[in-house]
Amino acid sequence: MNSRQSGAADSAAGADIDGAGARGRKSPPTERVVQVLDYLVARPDKRFGLSELARALDISKPTCLGILSALVAAGYLTRDGASKLYGLGPALIAAGRAAQHGFAMGPIAREQLERITAEFGTTCTASTVVGDQITVLEVTAVPGAPTRAKVGQVYPFAPPVGLMYVLWGSDEGLEAWLRREPALPVRLDRDHLRRVVDECRDAGYLVETLTTVGQRLHSLMAGVATHDLPPEVRELLGEVVSSLGERVYLARDDHEGEHPVNLIAAPTYDAEGQQALVLTIYVGATIGRAEIDRRAAALTAAADAVTAAVGGRHPMRTRV
Repeated sequence: MNSRQSGAADSAAGADIDGAGARGRKSPPTERVVQVLDYLVARPDKRFGLSELARALDISKPTCLGILSALVAAGYLTRDGASKLYGLGPALIAAGRAAQHGFAMGPIAREQLERITAEFGTTCTASTVVGDQITVLEVTAVPGAPTRAKVGQVYPFAPPVGLMYVLWGSDEGLEAWLRREPALPVRLDRDHLRRVVDECRDAGYLVETLTTVGQRLHSLMAGVATHDLPPEVRELLGEVVSSLGERVYLARDDHEGEHPVNLIAAPTYDAEGQQALVLTIYVGATIGRAEIDRRAAALTAAADAVTAAVGGRHPMRTRV
């Protein structure tokens, strides 16, 4: 999640070296896929045959056919059965809409987060789901202070990572996320998860209480394809992560006292009333109910301001 970023950022020199290395590593097959998409995106009102595309892009027909077939199967292109012509597909609409919502809302969210950072002297983030990954779009922090958060950091959008990105959406979206192949093995207590969902939807925010070990674990997950880990390692990590929703603070269970709070998160919404960005404020301290409420109120006010600024609307909060 967006609170679980890697520790210190790379040094400027290291980043330059990494950047140069990335620019030097090219993938001709990938470049040909980009070529095909760029060509069709530049001509959205036209459709083309295999031979025409292969000739225009200087790609062999067998290679071009393989690329087109894969893009059609993924929904990024369509193929008319009668004319055998290719054009842009519906998956591009969904991808473009997600990118537009995320990147357009980012600067607006940053203005609100800077105010919270100034008030509470802590790190705040704005993040969203892009494709199969959670992506951090904005980070605000106290100048000179260390922060785990990093713009551009990505995480797998699969249990146990990503609950807050489906929490304020539909139950169908929640179930779709639960059906994803887990990034790590987890236990699912549906009754408890239902309580978490209901309370967070009613409150309009989530309070996460992670242990130090849990924070380190999710920092290590940044950018890692956990399905590539050895099974015994994944099982061990799963034992640390434990049950979905277990580390969510529930106000109805609060019996006075203080609680170790990692972060507080709140959603923004787009014009269709769909959950868009997730804003977070990092706490990293043991605080009482009154302080939790104070920080949550500031964050939800910021989220509401972002929603209003982009012409978004809050959906009706109903339980299924």
